[in-house]
Amino acid sequence: LLSHFSSIGFWGLVNNAGISTFGETGWLPMETYEKFADVNLLGSIRTTLAFLPLLRKYKGRIVFMSSIIAYFTLGNGIYSMTKAAIEKFCDALRLEMKKFGVQVCIIQPGNYARSTKIQPPVSAEEIWSELSEEEKADYNKEYVQERADFFNSILSEGSTNGSEVVDAMVDALTSPAPKARYMVANLKEKVLVFVCALFPTVVMDSVLSYALSK
Repeated sequence: LLSHFSSIGFWGLVNNAGISTFGETGWLPMETYEKFADVNLLGSIRTTLAFLPLLRKYKGRIVFMSSIIAYFTLGNGIYSMTKAAIEKFCDALRLEMKKFGVQVCIIQPGNYARSTKIQPPVSAEEIWSELSEEEKADYNKEYVQERADFFNSILSEGSTNGSEVVDAMVDALTSPAPKARYMVANLKEKVLVFVCALFPTVVMDSVLSYALSK
C-alpha cells in the first residue's frame, strides 16, 4: 500500500469516528456532553491537526463525517450539537486550505442507523433509572416511554444501504473536483434540511413539534 502511494505522499484523511445517544437536554449528565465533544468534535480536530502538515505538503484531501442532524434534531440534540460544530470547523478549514491546494469535504448522511449500528435501541427503563430526582419530578415514565418508542421507530426506518455513504467518501477522496458537501439522504430528509435552511426558525420548530407529537 505504501509503495502504491509513494508518488503522491500522504493524500487523504477521513475523520469518521462518532458516537450517538438519545436523551432530552436535562436527562444527560455533564460527563456525557464532555465525552461526546471529545470523540465527535475534538477527536476529528486532533487527527486533523496531527496530519495537516503532510496534507498541505502533498495537496491532499480531508473528509469529515457529519450528518443531516447538524441541521435539526429529533431527540438526539447532543449528537446534533457535535455535528453542527464539526461543520463550522470544516467551513473555516476549507477556506484556509484553499491556498495550499488542500480540499475539505463534508459527508452528510441521512438515517443509516441500521447500517452503522451507531445507535442501539433505546430503553425507556434505563433512561428513567438514570434520571436525577429533579428530572423525575418534571417528567413521568409514560413520557419517557413515548419518546423512546418514537426514537426507536426512527432507528428502525434507517437505510441498510451503507455503501451509498462509502461511495460519497470515495468520490470525495478521488474526484478531480470533489464537492464541499455530499448529502446522502432520502427525499423526506432533504426536504427537512431545505425547510430548516431556508424557512424562518418558527416554521421548522412547528414541523418538528408536529413530528414529535406523533
